[in-house]
Amino acid sequence: MKKQGHPPYQEVLFVDSSTGFKFICGSTLQPKEKETYEGKEYPVYRMPISSASHPFFTGSKQLLDSEGRVDKFVKRYAKKPEKPVEEAVEADKKKVVRKKKTT
Repeated sequence: MKKQGHPPYQEVLFVDSSTGFKFICGSTLQPKEKETYEGKEYPVYRMPISSASHPFFTGSKQLLDSEGRVDKFVKRYAKKPEKPVEEAVEADKKKVVRKKKTT
């Protein structure tokens, strides 16, 4: 294996930005930020979601999203309340009446 062709492998501190959960894992990431954890300094990689905050692993039904993307999606594509049948029929009658008067 060529030494100059591969990035250095090192221990990196991963921090979940939504819960503050921290863990150390080996990686080839090269983050510039550093932080002391358990008496040793590590490069830090901040991630928006991890197993400590993901609903699949936590068992919660709602997703904690610090960036607000889920809320935007829910608002945009939420099912709009349907009109009662009587109101819909009356609205259709008004449309028909207006068309007859203008022609």
